[in-house]
Amino acid sequence: MTSTASCTPYGIWPSPISAAIVAAGASPLTQLALGGADGTDVFWLAGRASEAGRNTLLRQRGARIDELTPAPFNVRTRVHEYGGGAYAVAGDSVYFSHFADNCLYRVAGDAAPEALTTGGNTRHADFVVDAARARLIAVREQHPDAGHAHPENCLAAVGFDGRETVLARGHDFYAAPRLSPDGSQLAWISWDHPRLPWQGTELWLADVHADGSLGSPRLIAGGARESICQPEWSPNGLLHFVSDSSGWWNLYRLHGADIEALCPMEAEFATPHWTFGASMYGFLSDDEIVCTYIQAGVSYLAQLNVAEAKLEPIPHPYQEIRELRVGPGFVALLGGSPTIALELARIDLSNHELEVLAQSITQLPALAYLSVPRSLSFSSSNGRTAYAFFYAPTNGDVQAPPGTLPPVIVISHGGPTSMASNTLKLATQYWTSRGIGVLDVNYGGSSGFGREYRDALRGQWGIVDVEDCIAGARYLAANGLADPERLIVRGGSAGGLTTLCALTFHDVFKAGASYYGVSDLKGLDDDSHKFESRYTDYLIAPQPQAEALYLERSPIHHTDKLSRPMIFFQGLDDKVVPPQQSQLMVDALQARGVPVAYVPLEGEGHGFRKAENIVHTLEAELYFYQRVFGLPVAAGEPPVHIANLPA
Repeated sequence: MTSTASCTPYGIWPSPISAAIVAAGASPLTQLALGGADGTDVFWLAGRASEAGRNTLLRQRGARIDELTPAPFNVRTRVHEYGGGAYAVAGDSVYFSHFADNCLYRVAGDAAPEALTTGGNTRHADFVVDAARARLIAVREQHPDAGHAHPENCLAAVGFDGRETVLARGHDFYAAPRLSPDGSQLAWISWDHPRLPWQGTELWLADVHADGSLGSPRLIAGGARESICQPEWSPNGLLHFVSDSSGWWNLYRLHGADIEALCPMEAEFATPHWTFGASMYGFLSDDEIVCTYIQAGVSYLAQLNVAEAKLEPIPHPYQEIRELRVGPGFVALLGGSPTIALELARIDLSNHELEVLAQSITQLPALAYLSVPRSLSFSSSNGRTAYAFFYAPTNGDVQAPPGTLPPVIVISHGGPTSMASNTLKLATQYWTSRGIGVLDVNYGGSSGFGREYRDALRGQWGIVDVEDCIAGARYLAANGLADPERLIVRGGSAGGLTTLCALTFHDVFKAGASYYGVSDLKGLDDDSHKFESRYTDYLIAPQPQAEALYLERSPIHHTDKLSRPMIFFQGLDDKVVPPQQSQLMVDALQARGVPVAYVPLEGEGHGFRKAENIVHTLEAELYFYQRVFGLPVAAGEPPVHIANLPA
């Protein structure tokens, strides 16, 4: 803090981090792959908010970075609605799904994309290239022409001539088809309702016949209480995978008829299968694996010598590694830290030199405006320990009046089987640079802390998550880090339910923001897409036992208890949490005279991608907090109308 810093109340500090900078500065980086003639080309998807959130495929070859899918191509799939695994690389060819028409396309070298399929109601994801048989193997999702019936999922072969053949069907869900190096065997994962993939999956293996069909599949591992992730083949043809049979997602391999644990430890070598194509390990050689793993919410990078059972750390600057791919003598990864926004890096494994290939944010504010989080653990209900990252208000140009405490936003992440990380995000710094603290909570049910912690939410959604967010808020207030009269709770999707329950059934928070949040559990079951249509069996209880609990925990049935000001944000094309969930809450609060604002967004789904909408929602949310806490607001047209709030 400089001696010339002005004295300004928390919540209205002038900040160089505008909503427009947040929207323009964050380019999502996802879905790494390696390819090219020698396997050294690096491919990735970059999201472009300025182009309505379009995903484009980029390739780094030597000193050049080329865009392989110019507009209007959008490399994205909606299998399971959350997508991922939208392209695959084989040598100098790329195969991808175009979001607008569900068609599969091929890019050969630097040629323009050419269509392989006709698209329509058929979606594909998680491709593997079977070059010897001139085809792709993929997860296929066939949607009905009309009505509300769920789609059929299967494994299918898509010939380079566009013809399709079903390889395996009969299970509700499929993922991760992986072909052995000699093309003679195919491994994959499947699971069935009511399970989600982080609860229990099965790993299957089948011979591939000369005509491309599959022999009788053999169950290798997994079941109702064992989650299998990321099957991969070593160069010498041994099947590896990740299992949480020990209580932690650890590495295993199939060696003959035996399953061998490769590196038993209390760490997570996988993350929940929300999207296809996640990768947290790969092979340098038959017995050398480069892997990333998570302990206490922080990522590590290491090289595992399987023969010697030796795990050697690899130096790097990151605290979060989202995915990695291993090439000849190097690793490519997506990493971030409290002072590094998510970036794509290449690490030479011979000398550990690091080269940054792409950044999600190219222009960062000065360090004086960036809040570096503290990692907190604190006591919650029933002797449970919860975890969070706390971002204190930070701005080198201003200081708050002596004796005052800041408002704090407590964030409940989505999922709810997800995880908050401490990677630098401008959307967080938008608040802290204005004098509003942020507590990002990894409540019971979050991943990254082992199966027991993940299962803390079993039957307890709307209770454990809420208790941990409240415990975090109280911890801050008790330690002089937050104004107890200006505590805010904010969440999206499942985190929206946490937000609504915290405000409806408790009195700790004074305001809240729901981003496409769940308010009606029964309505969620009725309208949800196939992938999550039975999630509440796990989070609440199976039907019909759940009926009473649905009524008890759904905020929409208890709006008479909700008296705190709220703002709602909702994409009108959302297929995960339908818009009526937010609309019903807004109508109920408006009728009762509770201050409420509503921001519906055309052309947005479950999560906002368009730059103008990212700007609008941030500015509306800030204005809302400033108004309800009686702070001065910027002159001009208000970004949102707040019903029932005096002028």
